[in-house]
Amino acid sequence: QVQLVESGGGRVQAGGSLRLSCAASGRTFSTYTMGWFRQAPGKEREFVAAFSGSGGNTYYADSVKGRFTISRDNAKNTLSLQMNSLKPEDTAVYYCAADPSPYTTHWRISAYGYWGQGTQVTVSS
Repeated sequence: QVQLVESGGGRVQAGGSLRLSCAASGRTFSTYTMGWFRQAPGKEREFVAAFSGSGGNTYYADSVKGRFTISRDNAKNTLSLQMNSLKPEDTAVYYCAADPSPYTTHWRISAYGYWGQGTQVTVSS
């Protein structure tokens, strides 16, 4: 069983930055595919970024490419999302997700077996 706990959400003005963290339990964290997703009010959950469990590959949604950076610290079982140049349209609940397979289809919600409770990010104009 894997437990994921997000932190770091909050309210920021447009152009500002936030850093989200996800603390994960599990002895084989280093091989998990890890991802960040978000869900805005009235919208479907969408892919934001992912870090593969093999090869160190990172993936980003076009909407955040160049502004967000995903990273992981396997020694601390932590996944992070550095969000810069935030826009009002980035406002959403952000979720950390994990799957034991290192080859998970990173953008597919149904591919992830474990989810955190979410953390709210609000960007004001």
